[in-house]
Amino acid sequence: MKRLLLAASALVLAGAVALGSATSVDAWGATGHRLIGVAAMRALPDDLPAFLRAPGAIAEVGELSREPDRTKGAGQPHDRERDTAHFVDLDDAGHVMTAAGPTLAQLPELKSEYDAALLAAGIKVNDAGYLPYAIMDGYQQLERDFAHWRVLNAAEAREADPARRAWYREDRLRREALILRDIGYLSHFVGDGSQPHHTTIHYNGWDRATPNPEGFTTSRQTHGAFEGAFTRRAARLDAVEAAMPAPALGGFELRARTAAYLTTTLATVTPFYRLEKAGGFTDGDPRGAAFATERLAAGAAELRDLVTLAFRDAGTRSIGWPAVKVAEVEAGTADPWLAMIGED
Repeated sequence: MKRLLLAASALVLAGAVALGSATSVDAWGATGHRLIGVAAMRALPDDLPAFLRAPGAIAEVGELSREPDRTKGAGQPHDRERDTAHFVDLDDAGHVMTAAGPTLAQLPELKSEYDAALLAAGIKVNDAGYLPYAIMDGYQQLERDFAHWRVLNAAEAREADPARRAWYREDRLRREALILRDIGYLSHFVGDGSQPHHTTIHYNGWDRATPNPEGFTTSRQTHGAFEGAFTRRAARLDAVEAAMPAPALGGFELRARTAAYLTTTLATVTPFYRLEKAGGFTDGDPRGAAFATERLAAGAAELRDLVTLAFRDAGTRSIGWPAVKVAEVEAGTADPWLAMIGED
């Protein structure tokens, strides 16, 4: 409920503040989410399918990166189930909400188990958020998409029967549309995970119920103004691309990587508030633009790497029913027709 109230309050704030005019608090705003999606897609390595690097596909992902915000407002249960996917509120020590909550490294395997653990700790599930699970779910869906695509692509190239080859082609095209959609959704939640306010109890001004020894702002305009109006003014695609760190593709384990990614973002919360206090987000101060650029670049780099890892990991999987191994289909030692068309 608190995030919904936050968004509603932003609509009635008309005055300008240090960060700029208040905007709705969909992390990031349209500009930030587009930049993350586009920068990530433009940076994909050459061993990924060429359709992903086509200008139209890159632009499509940029637009679809906004989609989880654009679908809000359908009513319940739709909104409540999805709204809490955009954030996870961690205290300053990295526990979900309070010291009684789990750390990111302690998250159980299933979201239902996470919900139960929060309730047992006296924490309201809807207040805590479940962003780590949204990122992991999005990655796993994309990996399955790529497994299907790799089978369909290999089978289409090898199939001698014209009717079967035509079906493989049509299903491959369907899968390519789904892949772009699912990258867009993953982009959104990875992007949310790079915005400091989406990993902290200090999500819109410093939490007034906690100690504030450095006298940080408690303004309820802080969150929306940073990710919206300020980022729209300050962020540029070329700067985001230049700031993206090198790919990190070794030793991949999804749960550990997700925890590390969000923990890194949590570490930028206090620096954000120190910079805000020092006037770094006023017009013309390069420190604010540099901070926003670094955070957008972190999101774009993580998305680039997760898309790359999902494609490569798909080659080790089995897909369809009866299941076939992706590697065997690509090697020409397995016929995937029944697995793809459906044995029944």
